[in-house]
Amino acid sequence: MEGVYKLHVDTTESGFPVTTVLTSASLHDSQVAIPMMKLTSGKVTYLYDLMDSAYDAAPIWDVSRSLGHVPLIDKNPRRGEVIPMAPAEALRYNERTASERLNARLKEEFGARHVMVRGHKKVNLHLMFGIIALFVDQLVRLAL
Repeated sequence: MEGVYKLHVDTTESGFPVTTVLTSASLHDSQVAIPMMKLTSGKVTYLYDLMDSAYDAAPIWDVSRSLGHVPLIDKNPRRGEVIPMAPAEALRYNERTASERLNARLKEEFGARHVMVRGHKKVNLHLMFGIIALFVDQLVRLAL
């Protein structure tokens, strides 16, 4: 979503949205990671936290482990030597594409690219209608 807001979404590996948080566009993704992990952990039981290199920060790794999760976070090359993931971890990490697909579908098919309302509450409502429609569409796709 472009503009003054950014929608952060935690998804399942099947592409279902679990937790959403609408923030100011200026907030870095890593700053919402810990609250979202805690929110999502309160809703569903899951094992892996899959995140790209923007989330490579010790507090995120620590909270993930404290929640009983396995953090699979791509190493940020600016932090020194990059140690590749083990093959099994790299394979699991590739499931992160479900999140990327969800974001792309939300923008292209469910109205998140062109939000024509203003204000946090209205933007959030607009995006939540898209999330609901996307969830139902994903459910129907899996049922067929």
